[in-house]
Amino acid sequence: MKKKNYKKIAKSVIDLEIKALKKLKNSINNSFNEAVESLANCQSKVILCGVGKSGLIAAKISATLSSVGTPSFSLSANDCSHGDLGSISKKDILILISYSGSTEELKNVIKYANRNKITLIGIMSKKNSILYKASDIKLLIPEVTEAGLGIVPTSSTINQLSIGDALAVAVLNKKNINKKDFKKFHPSGNLGAQLRIVEELMITGSKIPFVNENLNMKKALQIISNKKLGTLIVQNNKKITTGIITDGQIRRFNGVSNNLRDLSVKKVMTKNPVSINQDTLAEKALSIMNAKKITSLCVHKDKNKKKTVGILHIHNILQSNIH
Repeated sequence: MKKKNYKKIAKSVIDLEIKALKKLKNSINNSFNEAVESLANCQSKVILCGVGKSGLIAAKISATLSSVGTPSFSLSANDCSHGDLGSISKKDILILISYSGSTEELKNVIKYANRNKITLIGIMSKKNSILYKASDIKLLIPEVTEAGLGIVPTSSTINQLSIGDALAVAVLNKKNINKKDFKKFHPSGNLGAQLRIVEELMITGSKIPFVNENLNMKKALQIISNKKLGTLIVQNNKKITTGIITDGQIRRFNGVSNNLRDLSVKKVMTKNPVSINQDTLAEKALSIMNAKKITSLCVHKDKNKKKTVGILHIHNILQSNIH
């Protein structure tokens, strides 16, 4: 029996969903702005609720909002009719998702929100629906053609998910959440690694291989050997960083001179070494190292580039699974 090729079906499903997303994009209006302002100014929690596939989408949108600094959780519409309505307070914002806007299980939730004057944002596709009429902010998404018998929730749930993602990103923008803030909510996993900053990885305190610029190289060579970093950070008498010496420099200098040990550090060092702020993403630090073909960076805090508070070696970054 000849195997059926399902690639055509896959492409057809994706084509339908692309058409749905294009319709969604064209439907975005000022109600979206209202929703973003409301969510960004929320002083309590954002609660999402839906039924069936819409309920699963509600859970995902809720998780995304929480991940960008807007406290949120999702509720089961069925459980709301059996006590979970008590989870919703007057300061909360409630987002209800229903493609038809008339899902029976949401009616009790809608009544509760209206009765208690809880801000209600509705995501639905029909203007003549209960949800549309009851919502304070109406996010009307377009009616679309579903894949799979024309009834399996596919194109509609893609649109629900996308409007939720758009809300979360817009709220992130409104609240000026940056990557450092974002990392607070993602301390582990690949995201946590990508968002690590230099301060978390740098070598500090007595482990920094500081040497005075007037020290002779004989002593400096002992220090670079003992510290085992292949680098020396050079300072003047005022503890201001004036240069850097690396193993590579020493090898190159030895190749052209026989009196290295008799010279002062100042004669050998590279002046004005590259320094980065301790709040810099480690990923960016690695990019700088690659671009400049160096393996160590001086680290400063605030704007004082001449005051070294740490040293970052490429091994510190690679060992943290940042690449």
